[in-house]
Amino acid sequence: MADIPHQSGEDLRSDPNRAIEFDALYDGTPPWDIGHPQPAFLTLARSGALAGRVLDIGCGTGEHALMAADLGFDATGIDSSPKAIQRADRKASERSLAPRLIVGNALELESRHEHYDTVLDCGLFHVFDDHDRATFVRNLQSTVEPGGRYFMLCFSDDQPGDWGPRRVSKAEIESSFAHGWRIESIEASRIEITIDPEGAGAWLAAIARS
Repeated sequence: MADIPHQSGEDLRSDPNRAIEFDALYDGTPPWDIGHPQPAFLTLARSGALAGRVLDIGCGTGEHALMAADLGFDATGIDSSPKAIQRADRKASERSLAPRLIVGNALELESRHEHYDTVLDCGLFHVFDDHDRATFVRNLQSTVEPGGRYFMLCFSDDQPGDWGPRRVSKAEIESSFAHGWRIESIEASRIEITIDPEGAGAWLAAIARS
């Protein structure tokens, strides 16, 4: 969710130069690094929606992995940014929590041969171009247990402007998860960011693995 030019044709993780640029944003405080869980995900967690092994995919500095660990779940966070994972490790130590925190590529989950009951995605889905989006969903499908759930918070096409990440329509979410998944809900929501106290328009999707 960086305050960087809109890049609908490039993926931060498949372009090495973009990945380096993304990592460099953690020399400061990126706009999405709000220092606490997104309210939409905290509400989910408090409602009992999380279950089993929890993966925070594109975890950044780890707030949602830490949230899950604090609630007693077996929690893992994965992000392509070494600097973000270093910060997440420090937070975990300061809070006496022990999620597993990994530097890794979200487009290569399948190769890890790991399985989760719940996946949380705040601000990752919307960085992918069409090709990498399909690759990401395929990797998710091999990672989420049958009956498991993927919760995704992404920029909505209702958000005006062209700064930051790609805007996503409800129809794009539906088409991306049309096979092997059951869409439970897609609701209008907000993503908190540091550069705007009003946050940004978002979709909150709950999608179950068939």
